[in-house]
Amino acid sequence: MDPALFDICIGLTLCFAFVNGVHDGGNVIATIVCSRSMSPYRALFLAAIGEFLGPLLLGTAVAHTMSTSILKPEALGLLKPATLYIMISCGVGGAIAWKLPTWFLGLPSSGSHALIGGLVGAGAVAMGYESISIQKVLVSVVVPLLFSPIVGILLGFLVFGIIRSLFGRSHRGIGRVFATLQKPTVLFLAASHGSNDAQKSMGVIAIALAFTPGESYGEFHLPYWVILSCTSALVMGLLLGGWRIVKTVGLGICRMEPVHSFASQLASTLVVMVASLTGGPVSTTQIVASSVMGVGASRRLSGVKWSAATNIAYAWLLTFPVSAGIGAGLFWIFKRLLSSGEVAHGILETF
Repeated sequence: MDPALFDICIGLTLCFAFVNGVHDGGNVIATIVCSRSMSPYRALFLAAIGEFLGPLLLGTAVAHTMSTSILKPEALGLLKPATLYIMISCGVGGAIAWKLPTWFLGLPSSGSHALIGGLVGAGAVAMGYESISIQKVLVSVVVPLLFSPIVGILLGFLVFGIIRSLFGRSHRGIGRVFATLQKPTVLFLAASHGSNDAQKSMGVIAIALAFTPGESYGEFHLPYWVILSCTSALVMGLLLGGWRIVKTVGLGICRMEPVHSFASQLASTLVVMVASLTGGPVSTTQIVASSVMGVGASRRLSGVKWSAATNIAYAWLLTFPVSAGIGAGLFWIFKRLLSSGEVAHGILETF
């Protein structure tokens, strides 16, 4: 075992959890803040509670999917520990390298796509394409990631349609009721998001632990310190950032009132909660944004700012290939450096 490389691998994964909180946490409170149903700081406080409790209460099914359904365990077991840690670090680095600029531009992008893309890219260079569990990736990862936004749009459309059929066009008069109802929905949405997103980082750390000499070699498990550290990093990211994405999702797609925010949050919560419980690593970013589109389309198609929706869709489509390319490129560079014994010795000596 190389302790320094192991520590860097764990540290970068926790950094990803933090960046994911900064980038994606804003989605959780975007609609409730922009509908003026709650002040930003109260919304953040509620969301932070939900984000922290979610991973502790909703199980670790997503972490198991991330650790066993992307890269083949038998291929990972053939790597030297140092190579494994570098590969994971490059994959996570590819995800971070994509998430930061999209956050700066205020574009919602999928942490799931980014992390899985980075790991697939780095893993393909490190072990070959045959090391990727293609069938498992398609069934457990790609299908949930592709279909969850569609479900988000349909549920957003359906939930708001039901509310409108029940209350007609008088929902403005009961805005306070929906503003109050959003308190539990934002809590549940935050718990769902925290569970799904924190578990992605947990799954990556589980890979490193599984093939670390001295651990239960080849067995994937999650010590409690992994659960707490990944959850804490995600919550810290939520508390310290995310406002750029709040504006894009809460105001950039369609006009928000309490009833629209409630419908979007309820639809998003249902999708993410089911995914977390069944082990599907989905993108809360995509689901929240798509549910907002569904709510806006249910009101009227012209009420959706389709140009903003198109920009978001482009960011979604680019996330996986760009992150995979960066992850692959980073590992290729390290592979070239480490092929030289003197350079490799010099790198390790710096740690």
